[in-house]
Formats: sequence, structure tokens, C-alpha cells
Amino acid sequence: MRFVLALMAALLFGGPVFAVQPDEVLKDPTLEKRAREISAGLRCLVCQNQSIDDSDAQLAKDLRLLVRERLVVGDTDTQVRDFLVQRYGEFVLLKPTFGRHTLLLWLTPALVLALGGIGAYAAMRRRPRPASALDAEEQRALEDLLKRDQGA
Repeated sequence: MRFVLALMAALLFGGPVFAVQPDEVLKDPTLEKRAREISAGLRCLVCQNQSIDDSDAQLAKDLRLLVRERLVVGDTDTQVRDFLVQRYGEFVLLKPTFGRHTLLLWLTPALVLALGGIGAYAAMRRRPRPASALDAEEQRALEDLLKRDQGA
């Protein structure tokens, strides 16, 4: 049983471990840290739901190497991201920038929440109101019906 659990854990958590290969790692730990931070925010264009840091696709490896190459040349983090966006489009960013062209993307959650609130409010207003208390005449009629029912 322990072997099965260990195997499942290795398969579940072991994927990203093999993504960045030892031959890709930069000698300078500061540059390597920057490279990891940048590549964690870049989308693998093959996998599309993983960062290039987590993907073992060949294109992701090429992008990781490109990021490291640009950092070694002396580019800033912003220059590296801008270079990749210019080359591959904004789709390469896992978190797109906020702008006119991405306004709908960023505002959709708020829009859905607002529409849901409006729908819930409208549904509650259409709901029938609970009956009000009986007046004296209705109360007497109810008591008479209950007495007749008990007497039968």
C-alpha cells in the first residue's frame, strides 16, 4: 500500500520537477531566480494551461532558454516579457495585461456577479409574500371550523 501511495505521489507531484532541466539552469543564482519568476508567468504555447517552467514540451524548453539568454545579455524582466509578447503575442502571458483589448476578459467576473445579483433580487421580489395575520372575523371562522372538525 505504501508503494502505491509513493508512486501516486511521485506521478502527481513529480511532473514539474522534470520541466527545467539541469543543463538549462544558470550559474548565477540571481539570474536563475529572475528567470524562474519570469517563466512562471509565461504560458506554454503547447500545453496552454501550464507555465513554461512546469511544462516539459520542447517549445517550453526553447522559451526557457530564450528567457535565460535574454537575461544573460542584460535585458530587464520587463524587456524579456515585452520581447516574448512581441514575438508570440499576448497569449504567451498567463496573466494578461489590463487594457482596452482585454477589458471584457477582466470585467466578465464582475459582470457575471452583478447579473446574478440582479437575477436573485428579481426572483425574491416575484416570490409570494407570506400571508398576513387573520383579522377577528377570519379568526372566529377558523375556530368554528376547528370546533366542527373536532366534534365530528
